[in-house]
Amino acid sequence: MQKFGWHNALRILGVLIIVLALPLAYFVKESPNEEASIPSTKTPTAPIGSVLKSPTFYLLAIGSMCSIGAVGGTNQHLKLFLSLDQNYAQVEAARVASLVLAFSLIGRLLMGWLADRYTKKYVMLLIYLLVAASIPLLFFASTPGAIYLFAIIFGIGLGGDYMIIPLMAAELFGVKVMGRLMGVVLTADGVAEATVPMLVGNLRDQTATYTVGFSALIALALIGAVAVAFLPKPEAK
Repeated sequence: MQKFGWHNALRILGVLIIVLALPLAYFVKESPNEEASIPSTKTPTAPIGSVLKSPTFYLLAIGSMCSIGAVGGTNQHLKLFLSLDQNYAQVEAARVASLVLAFSLIGRLLMGWLADRYTKKYVMLLIYLLVAASIPLLFFASTPGAIYLFAIIFGIGLGGDYMIIPLMAAELFGVKVMGRLMGVVLTADGVAEATVPMLVGNLRDQTATYTVGFSALIALALIGAVAVAFLPKPEAK
């Protein structure tokens, strides 16, 4: 951005995605005859209609919508909060945002590792509680070190948040309906991720502070955690 400007920086990122990520995705292969070659104690055959009638689906959808909304609302307003309310310089605000993204990578790896070894429901609950616990630290952003503690905790939660949803959906409903199921869940999450930042922005404009908006995000993250807590435990294998 400093060398080429943000317009060209975004163009370069777009070209890199096309040049690097798209060709690599072409080489990803699906497992042939997976059901025949890998014995499984789970044989999910329910059509998507029966899944949409299940209370479990709505707990998962509400939980993911609330947490993704809280993450999106926090992430999209972080730089504005630091610049407008805390008088951070652009370089300092960018440093905090970069720290969040760096720890989101750690969060993906860490939570993926935990999800392979422990009950996914509890890993998901841990992620949602990390998001809920990190946002109140923004109220102490003027305290030395608080904003960096926020960046670490929120970054880990941010990285795990997007990763755990399809894993939880697969465990609850099986892989046979994953495509259609995640199409519905991710669409709902997209709505939350688009509307919650608008709500926070409106509250900031009306009150001239982010206090009310961030409080709403904390409440939203906690609602998501409660929804996850009511998800059924996985069947013993």
